[in-house]
Amino acid sequence: MSEEHKHDTTDTLVDAYERMLKQTHEAIEKAQQESVPKFREILDRTRERMVELGELTREEAEKVSDYVKRDIEDAAKYIADTGQDIRDWWRFDLELMEKRLFDMFKLVADQTSLQLAQWAETARQMSLYQAGEITGPGTLVCDQCGAETHFVKAGRIPPCADCGSTRFRRRTEDKS
Repeated sequence: MSEEHKHDTTDTLVDAYERMLKQTHEAIEKAQQESVPKFREILDRTRERMVELGELTREEAEKVSDYVKRDIEDAAKYIADTGQDIRDWWRFDLELMEKRLFDMFKLVADQTSLQLAQWAETARQMSLYQAGEITGPGTLVCDQCGAETHFVKAGRIPPCADCGSTRFRRRTEDKS
């Protein structure tokens, strides 16, 4: 595991991923009192607000927004396709993960799964993960050799530790 992967908490975009997810979660909670929220619209507003406040450049905000969208849509697709709980999508001990991050991610993913029908094609296209991108908690599987990389919090995706490949997918079935 690279030093960058171990100590990615100082990475500005990783911090931005968590802030953007938190702000999107808060907006969805507030919107639920009025009507069913639209995840993409709320995420877009959150992204724009972070740019306006100077927290991120437009390019950084677009990247982070794409990462959050990809992860939430991937989780929502899993929930919609399998009927399983989001805990199964993550496939690791939830005690390792901060409860607040899990709660935020779960609410956003649950809401997103309600809108999933219109996003099916986008979710399939965005299921590919590249080294250097940022991802949320969960397990990625190397597209080349099948080795797993586990994330207990948001972080940069390193090249595969086994073969050096830079392409990954979420694990979608249990290894029995």
